[in-house]
Amino acid sequence: MGKVTGFIEIKRKKHPTRPVDERVRDWREVYLPSSVPDLQEQGARCMDCGIPFCHQGCPLGNLIPDWNDLVYRDRWQAAIDRLHATNNFPEFTGRLCPAPCEGACVLGINDDPVAIKDIEVAIVDRAYQEGWVAPEPPATRTMKKVAVVGSGPAGLAAADQLNRVGHFVTVFERSDRIGGLLRYGIPEFKMEKRVLDRRLAVMEAEGVIFRAGVDIGRDVPVDRLRADFDAVLLAAGAGQPRDLPVPGRELDGIHFAMEYLTLQNRRCEGDTIADERFISAQGKHVIVIGGGDTGADCLGTAHRQGARSVTQLELLPMPPKERAPDNPWPLWPNVFRVSTAHEEGGERLYSVSTQRFSGDGRGRVRALHAVQVEMVRRDGRVSFDPVAGSEFEIPADLVLLAMGFVGPERGPLVNDLGVRLTERGNVCRDGRWMTSVPGVFAAGDMQRGQSLIVWAIAEGRSAARGVDQYLMGDSKLPAPLQ
Repeated sequence: MGKVTGFIEIKRKKHPTRPVDERVRDWREVYLPSSVPDLQEQGARCMDCGIPFCHQGCPLGNLIPDWNDLVYRDRWQAAIDRLHATNNFPEFTGRLCPAPCEGACVLGINDDPVAIKDIEVAIVDRAYQEGWVAPEPPATRTMKKVAVVGSGPAGLAAADQLNRVGHFVTVFERSDRIGGLLRYGIPEFKMEKRVLDRRLAVMEAEGVIFRAGVDIGRDVPVDRLRADFDAVLLAAGAGQPRDLPVPGRELDGIHFAMEYLTLQNRRCEGDTIADERFISAQGKHVIVIGGGDTGADCLGTAHRQGARSVTQLELLPMPPKERAPDNPWPLWPNVFRVSTAHEEGGERLYSVSTQRFSGDGRGRVRALHAVQVEMVRRDGRVSFDPVAGSEFEIPADLVLLAMGFVGPERGPLVNDLGVRLTERGNVCRDGRWMTSVPGVFAAGDMQRGQSLIVWAIAEGRSAARGVDQYLMGDSKLPAPLQ
C-alpha cells in the first residue's frame, strides 16, 4: 500500500495536456509527461483493498496495486517488471485503453478512482528511457513454426508470447507496414508511431519475423501457409465496417472512418498521397456519425485538417454525468465523457437518427437530414422512435461513418480456410482457442467482435498458450484469466 491515508488526503489529478491552440496545429501527442511527485501521489491513493476490483476490471489481470506501490516508493525498475508480467505492451494500453480498471477501482465508489492509466504509461516510458526494455531472445528454440496473420495488438501479443517460449514466429500483415489499427487506425496525436516502432524493434531483435505487404489468401494461398507452418493464428481483426443504408449514401464525400483516418496516418508516415485520393476536412462542414472512440478520432483529425465545423451525431441519448442507479460500481461507468478531441471543439448531438443525404446536383453530398429519436424498451428490446416534428437538416461537405464494425472481412483468408463462423459472423473457436480447422487458432476482434485493445492483448496471450499446448503438449505460458 502506498500511504495509509493517501486516498483521503490526495485527490485525483488530471493528466497534463498541451494547450489546445498549440496541439491542433500539429500531429504530435496531446499528453505531456506527468511529474514524478504527482505520479507518486497518485500511487499513494491506492488503498490496498482486501479485494482489488481493478484486477476484475482489467482483462489482463494487471497487478495494479503492486506497481502503484512501487512507483510511490520510487522503485521504477521493479514496477516495469510487474507491469510486463501481465501486459506485453503497456505503452499501447497506457495511451489507448479506456481503463476499465479505473471504472472498477474501489475508491471510485464515492470518489475519483486512482489514476492507474497515467501511472502505467509513465512506468513503461521511463523503462525505455533507462534502457530497461531490451531484447531478450529465447535461450533455446523448439523448431516449431507459427504463422500469425494480422499485426494488431492481438497478433503482436500472441507473437511475443510464442517467441518467448522458443517457437519460430512469422507475423504476416497485408498493409505495407506492421501494426494493424495501431499503425493506421489510431491518429498520431493519440499515439505517435515511434512508440509502436520501438516495440517492434525489440520484438524483431528477439527473433520475431515481420512480413508486411502480404495478403494471406491472395499473395500466399492458405493451403501453402498451413503446409509451411506447424500452426496458424488468425488475428486479422474485425475490419468490416457498419454501413448506413439510407437514401443518398452513394453521394461523393461520404466515407467510412477508417478510410479517412488511414490516409491521414499515411501522410503522417511521410507517404505521398495525391490530392484527388486524399480525404481532407479543410474548410468543410464535417459530420461524424458515431459517438465512440473512432468518432472522436475523426473529430480530432478534422480539427487538425482545418474543418470549418464538425458535428458528431450519436443515436443513443446523452449519458448522465454520474452513474445511473442501474449502472452501479464496479460495472463500467456509462457516464458522459469529454475526450481531448472534444476539448478542441465541435458539437455533439445525441438521440439523432440520420434519415437521408442530399447532394448538390453534381453528385456530392451537401446536407444530412435527421430526426430526433426517443429510446424505448419493449419486451426486452430497445427501439428508437422518431419524435414527431423534430426533423432537421445540417450542412455536410464531408460525412464520416464511425459506427463500429460487424466482424471480420469475408475474403480468401476466411473462405478458403473454411473456418466455422458464429451467428454474429465472427470466427468460431473452442476453449483451446482453436477454430473448426485443426491447427488454426483465432484471437482478438476476429473471434470476439469489435472490442478494446486490452481485450485484444489478453486474448492474444491466451491464444498463444493454446497454440503452445497444441504444439508441445503442455505450456509454461500464463493461463488465461477469463
